[in-house]
Amino acid sequence: MERRLLSVYGLKFNPFNPEVPVEALEVYPRLEQFCWRIEHGLVGEGGFALISGDPGTGKSVALRVLAHRLADLREISVGVLTHPSSNLADFYREMGELFGIPLKPHNRWGGFKALRERWIQHLETTLTRPVLLIDEAQEAPVAVLNELRLMASHRFDSQMLLTVVLAGDGRLIGRLGRDELLPLGSRIRVRLHTEYADAEQLRAVLGHLLAAAGNPQLMTEGLITTLVEHAAGNYRVLTTLAAELLATAARTQREVLDEQLYFECFNTTPKRRRA
Repeated sequence: MERRLLSVYGLKFNPFNPEVPVEALEVYPRLEQFCWRIEHGLVGEGGFALISGDPGTGKSVALRVLAHRLADLREISVGVLTHPSSNLADFYREMGELFGIPLKPHNRWGGFKALRERWIQHLETTLTRPVLLIDEAQEAPVAVLNELRLMASHRFDSQMLLTVVLAGDGRLIGRLGRDELLPLGSRIRVRLHTEYADAEQLRAVLGHLLAAAGNPQLMTEGLITTLVEHAAGNYRVLTTLAAELLATAARTQREVLDEQLYFECFNTTPKRRRA
C-alpha cells in the first residue's frame, strides 16, 4: 500500500503486511524465554532447537524475532537455509555459499571437511558456534537432516560445532520420531511449540500492531471483536482479514474501519450478539 494512502490513516507502515518491521512484532513470554535460551545457552554450547506448530500459529514470526536478536550479537555468524527440500548436492552448494566456502558438490567428503574446519576455527577464535536457521524443515529429505547432524558433531558427539534451529509443522514432529531420524530427534535441546491463540491473545496482537504502526484507534472495538471471532485462533487469518479491510477502506475512501465495513467487504450478515 502506498505511503500516501497509509498517511490518510496515520500509519507509519501497513501493520498487516507480512513484512511488518521486526520491532513491531509482539514477543510473548514463551518466545522471549526461547530466544533467551538460544542467545545465552545454545549459541555457546551448540546443538539443535525446534520450533513446531500448525500453519499460521507464529513459527516464521518466531524465527524472524530470533534472527533479529542474533544479528545484534557480536561474533555470531547466522545463515538461513532457503531451500530445505534440496538434495544433498544442492544442500552442500547452499551451505558453501552461506559460510563462504567454495564447495564441489561431487566431493562431499571435501565439503564436509571444509565446513567443519571453518566452524572449528570460528569456535576457537570466538567461543561461539555459527547458527543455521531452517524454516519449513518438514520438507528437508532424511539424507540432508542426517548429514547435518553428522556434520555438526565433533569428538564422538561430545562437542557440537553448529547451532541449528529447525522450524516446521506437525509433519516434522512425526518424522523426528521415526527410526531414520530418531538420532536427530533425541538431540533437540530447546523447543518452542506455537499454538492457536485464544480471543484475548488475538486482541492483544492486533492492538500491538496498530499501536506500533502509529494508530491504535484505527479500528472500532466492534470490528476488532468481529475479526477475533472470525480468525479461528489463527494469527495469519487475522492479519489477512485485516489487510483486506484496510485495502477496501482505502479504495472506497472510508474514514472509519468498523463492523459495517467488514460485512460489506466479505458480504456477510451481521450476527445478533447476546446481551
